[in-house]
Formats: sequence, structure tokens, C-alpha cells
Amino acid sequence: MLYALPIALVATTSGLRAGTIAGLLAVGLTVLWAVAQSVYLSPTGWASRVLPLLLLGVLLGHATDRERRAQEGHRRLEAAALLHREAIEINDSLVQGMAAAKWSLESGQVDTGTRLLERTIADAHDLVSDLIRRADMGARAEPLRDFSK
Repeated sequence: MLYALPIALVATTSGLRAGTIAGLLAVGLTVLWAVAQSVYLSPTGWASRVLPLLLLGVLLGHATDRERRAQEGHRRLEAAALLHREAIEINDSLVQGMAAAKWSLESGQVDTGTRLLERTIADAHDLVSDLIRRADMGARAEPLRDFSK
């Protein structure tokens, strides 16, 4: 039973595959011990030693993998929510500013329309610059190549 802690540690840190391997290794060491010491165990004795070790590695490893997938899904949802908020901000700032500038220009208020358009362009520049900085692309100035063509 002293193998339970190492199996739990391996399964918790490395997931299902490593937990299963750790459980199988512990079973192998238990068999080696029984053979080396000439220990006779009944089927119930073997089951009581082998099954807990295997189940610990498999179940704890599976739970660890599920938790990691859930955390990754949570991070993706947070990123999607952030993109959604940014899209709303872009809509509010840019699309509405351009629409107001268009209406001003169409109604003959050229100075007002020009000011609104200049402010909208400045807002667009600020929003895009912020998105580029947060994307952390460094000094990359050229777009990525489209390999689908």
C-alpha cells in the first residue's frame, strides 16, 4: 500500500496515461515482491492489492485530465467573452461614429461630420493599436501568409 502515494502524485501531476502506468508499475512490483518472497496470495488477496493501485492511478489520472480540460475550456470562454466585449466596444466607437459622421455630412454639416470622422479614425487607431500590443506580436509588421492558396 506504500505505492499509493507515488501513484497519486504521478496521476495528479501527469494525468491518466502516467497514472495508469504508475499503477501497472506498482502491480508489477507487487508481483515481483510476491515471487521473490514466495508469498502465496489468494485471488481475494491479489484483488485487494492490485485493484486499489490500478483504480487509484486510472481514476485520479482521469480526474486530473478532466480538470485540465475544464480549465482550458474556461480560459477559452474567458477569451471569447473578452473578444465579445471588444467587438461591442468597436461597434459602439467606430460604427456608430461613422454613422453619425455620415448623417452629419448628408445633412450638410460638413464641419461636424469631419470632426466626427476624425475622432472615429483616432478611436479606431487607438483600438487597433491596443489590440496589436495585447496580441504581443512584437515587431512583426507583415501579415501572415495564406497557405491555403
